[in-house]
Amino acid sequence: MDDKFENAAEDVADSVAEDVVEDVVEDVVADEVVRERRQLINLTYRLLGTVAEAEDAVQETYARWYSMSAPERDAIDSPGAWLTTVASRICLNLLGSARARRETYVGDWIPEPLPEPAEWTSVRTSGAGGDPADRITLDESVGMAFLVVLDAMTPAERVAFILHDVFRYPFAAVADVTGRTPAACRQLASSARRRIRAAQTSATPSARRARVVREFKAAWQAKDIAAIIGLLDPEATAIADSGGLAPAFLDPIEGGEQIARGWIEIAKRMPESMALLERTVNGQPGLVAEQDGVTVTVFAFDIVGDSIRRIWVMRNPAKLRQWTVG
Repeated sequence: MDDKFENAAEDVADSVAEDVVEDVVEDVVADEVVRERRQLINLTYRLLGTVAEAEDAVQETYARWYSMSAPERDAIDSPGAWLTTVASRICLNLLGSARARRETYVGDWIPEPLPEPAEWTSVRTSGAGGDPADRITLDESVGMAFLVVLDAMTPAERVAFILHDVFRYPFAAVADVTGRTPAACRQLASSARRRIRAAQTSATPSARRARVVREFKAAWQAKDIAAIIGLLDPEATAIADSGGLAPAFLDPIEGGEQIARGWIEIAKRMPESMALLERTVNGQPGLVAEQDGVTVTVFAFDIVGDSIRRIWVMRNPAKLRQWTVG
């Protein structure tokens, strides 16, 4: 009788131990899956160019993960790699459809500008500031000039380049995402690299960029057209994105003098309640216009040496939600 009791006790103990081990393994995998969220947000923003679409793609990725049965999830050796592959495929499909959608977009389309991480406010949470895990890491691969070049690439080029050159995934993994051979993905990344090099200019130190932006702000507020012209490259371009939801110029303004005249007109129409503030935009010095405490415009600059080569003006309120304080 004692032997039977001892054997039964051992069986129960073994069963409990197995359950505990299984629970620990499940918790470890669950933690790994949750920790991938920030990486996925960083990836999908670079692929899609807007935070809302990036968050939707990540949400869809997690929905697919949790829609699988427990045995199906257990069979996946690397949940992180699986999540990255699925998120990248979702983005690849979205990039293809985005081109068709933009044919009906009012005016030019510009990637969504990002504030400094310390100023980040997520629109997907109610009331409080966003989860730090959702913040996009700001580096040169999210500079506005860089994102604009990415947006001119084919979807396959963009995915291959971002996965391999930015996130260091091997071409075999990129091939699994795109449905192409590793050699074809290598060619796609090489083509994207050439586009990046063709658009690149010599790096301007951040302090110099900040000084140019500060001088531009001062000249603009003083309505000093000569000073504005002096800060602009003669062949500078200004592009606005309103999506038809806010007043803005629909066609790009070409030439330093034309831009200066346009900015003087804007200055004349600015209400007294409008504040022009120096802020970091996608990791670079920029300007923000606030009216009654609400961000209504974000200005990003491409600066070469001491001259402004391009100005991107974001007026679309749907792309300014990350700048809302509250």
